[in-house]
Formats: sequence, C-alpha cells, structure tokens
Amino acid sequence: MTETEQKEVEEKGSLISGLLDKAKGFFAEKLANIPTPEATVDDVDFKGVTRQGVDYHAKVSVKNPYPQAIPICQISYILKSDTRMIASGTIPDPGSLIANGSTVLDVPVKVPYSIAVSLMKDMCLDWDIDYQLDIGLTIDIPIVGDITIPVSTQGEMKLPSLRDFF
Repeated sequence: MTETEQKEVEEKGSLISGLLDKAKGFFAEKLANIPTPEATVDDVDFKGVTRQGVDYHAKVSVKNPYPQAIPICQISYILKSDTRMIASGTIPDPGSLIANGSTVLDVPVKVPYSIAVSLMKDMCLDWDIDYQLDIGLTIDIPIVGDITIPVSTQGEMKLPSLRDFF
C-alpha cells in the first residue's frame, strides 16, 4: 500500500469514527430527554387485621406521558419504622399504566403479626408509629427496556387497637 493510499484509509477511518461518535452523542441525548412516568404516594391506610398480620394499603398515582399503555413488570416495597424493616414484598405483573393518563395502584402491605405486636408494646400510649415506605415500580418502556421508578413517603400511621382484633 502506498503512502497516499494509507493516508486515504486513515482519513476515511477518522471520518467514520467521527460520525459514529456524533451518532452515539445524538442517541444518548435523545434517550436522556425521553420523558418517563412519574409516581407519587397519595395515601397509606390501615385496612384490617387478620390472623397472619396487619394489612395496610398504599395508593400510588402514576402518570404515563406516552400514547400507549405501559406494562408494569412488578411493584416492590419496603416499610420501615425507626430504620427497622417491618415489612417487604413484591407484587409481580400488577397490570399496565393507561395511555396518556394517570393510573392509581393499590399496593397492599402486610405487616406480620409478630412484628405488629412488638410495635404495639413499644408504642403503648398513642398507638402511632413513624414510618417510611419505599416503593419501586418496574415498568417496561419499549426500546429503552425495564426501568424502576422509585417513590418514597414518610408519615405516621395508627397501629390497630385491641378492638380491631375482635
């Protein structure tokens, strides 16, 4: 290969490399600007007592900016009180987010009976506990793939009283 031919090959390689870098930058910028669904926890309520434990329900609103429904792969949650994990779980395949709208999801949180009794002994006066609820919504966005939307809330919740057990 002559020196001139070698320079032409290097120039073409440099040109192709530059084009690839520009294309990568373009796609990275476009992906970074893709809107994603947004979620908020609207409410956490006491629902009832069973022999297995205490049931709470969190209402989570999710806004979908896309013109098509988006499947929810799973919902995972962790309920904490004073940095102590009191409940956790996963809800597989809970449905889809409606297109161009807001979907309200009901996330059931089950606190095992043994932990609920332990908390009641600790909170014998006002029956309130401070909590933090962390929820992860894993959704499947076409082309992008699975993403997890983290949402968290803190507050006070009432523990069941003795009459709730009977």
